[in-house]
Amino acid sequence: MATTLTRPKIDVTSLDPYAFMAVLGKRVIHPGGRRSTQELFNLAQLQAGQKTLDVGCGVGTTAIQMARRFGVAVTAVDISPLMLERARRNVQRVGLGRDIEVEQGDIVALRFADNTFDRVIAEAVTMFVDRLRAAKELVRVCQPGGMVLATEFFWRQPPTEEAREIFLGQVCPGMQLDKLDGWVRIYEDAGLSDIQVRTGPFEMMTPRGFIQDEGFVNAFACMFRGLSRVAYLRKMAWLMPRITRAVPYLGYILVGGRKPAS
Repeated sequence: MATTLTRPKIDVTSLDPYAFMAVLGKRVIHPGGRRSTQELFNLAQLQAGQKTLDVGCGVGTTAIQMARRFGVAVTAVDISPLMLERARRNVQRVGLGRDIEVEQGDIVALRFADNTFDRVIAEAVTMFVDRLRAAKELVRVCQPGGMVLATEFFWRQPPTEEAREIFLGQVCPGMQLDKLDGWVRIYEDAGLSDIQVRTGPFEMMTPRGFIQDEGFVNAFACMFRGLSRVAYLRKMAWLMPRITRAVPYLGYILVGGRKPAS
């Protein structure tokens, strides 16, 4: 008798915003969206044959772009089983299983040897953990002369106490934000030189940003899924007003630097 495998039921109320967006089918889940990823590619100067590490790969969107567009070998890691399941599925769906290796990994304790990768990227990861320790790990596994590039949230302007408490206390508890110079100092202290910075607004959850990142078809599909279950509707009704209050103060920062050759 044939059996049907079913996925375990997800407790939507316990999901952080990133995981919830993944459940809805959102493909771009970091503060700068596709814009910041393109800026990252521009700074990284990716070339065919390079070994690249994508830390906090989420659903695999950036890893897939790197393999497709630049011909790099990608190792994509994430600590979340939910993200890993979706990343593996997306990689297989586009036929890049030989080019992208997806595995579980923790940014503060990467399993890789020193000086392993030509390029190391992390999109919206270090702000959830010990930031300097995480930045040092990214630099440790990068080859001398290679580059580390990271995208983070940052305060574009000083937030009100209400906005700070809502975003860091309710929406993303445990997240650590900083001003521009604070983020740069972290990556300098981790050992990077020749640091370059790009910044922009946080538009991922605005209607315009959502459509720019996902396109009309997937934006509509995400919206449809959000309306398909009462639990999703309740989560969105709780989440969206709180994010909206923080948006005027938030932006993204891309920090890119080179590991000294000596």
